[in-house]
Amino acid sequence: MALAGERKLQILQTIATMLENPAGEKITTAALAAKLAVSEAALYRHFPSKARMFEGLIEFIETALFSVVGQIAAAEEHGLRQVELMLAAALRFAGKNRGLARVMVGDALVHENPRLQARINQLFERLEASLKQALKIAVAQGVLPAAHDCQAHADLLVCHVLGRLQRFVKSGFKDDPLSHWPTQWPVLVGRA
Repeated sequence: MALAGERKLQILQTIATMLENPAGEKITTAALAAKLAVSEAALYRHFPSKARMFEGLIEFIETALFSVVGQIAAAEEHGLRQVELMLAAALRFAGKNRGLARVMVGDALVHENPRLQARINQLFERLEASLKQALKIAVAQGVLPAAHDCQAHADLLVCHVLGRLQRFVKSGFKDDPLSHWPTQWPVLVGRA
């Protein structure tokens, strides 16, 4: 018999695996319970609602992504290199976690509680803030001009990430988020 924490993790892993289905079918508690060979009531002993299950996935995404972003900010002194590594980390994370990529683009949240999409929006706002800070470092280092609009640039970079993730999800996970990265990165920073 699985311990409560182990069962919660198993539920979240199963949802993520179910979300990897390119057909993009809605996840129901009945289908989830059947996949886990438990009753729906057993699911609700660990999570009070399906929304809380998705919040658990979002918390995992935030923790995984921003631990890497924090490490990059702490270890890399060059602002533009921080930006490059942060963007690549976000794209790589989604590429390795296909089901979570569907959560990140909101595809898996369409018929769920609106607060879930708000949480994802906050995640990307936080990524944008990290990118903006790294761009400001690049300005201070003289790599970008003093009048550089770091806010607009960070917004553009997040739009690129979201676009790449959308293509990945909508292609049935065939269009790798990092395809063309070596040629796209210089364009994104005006170095092409």
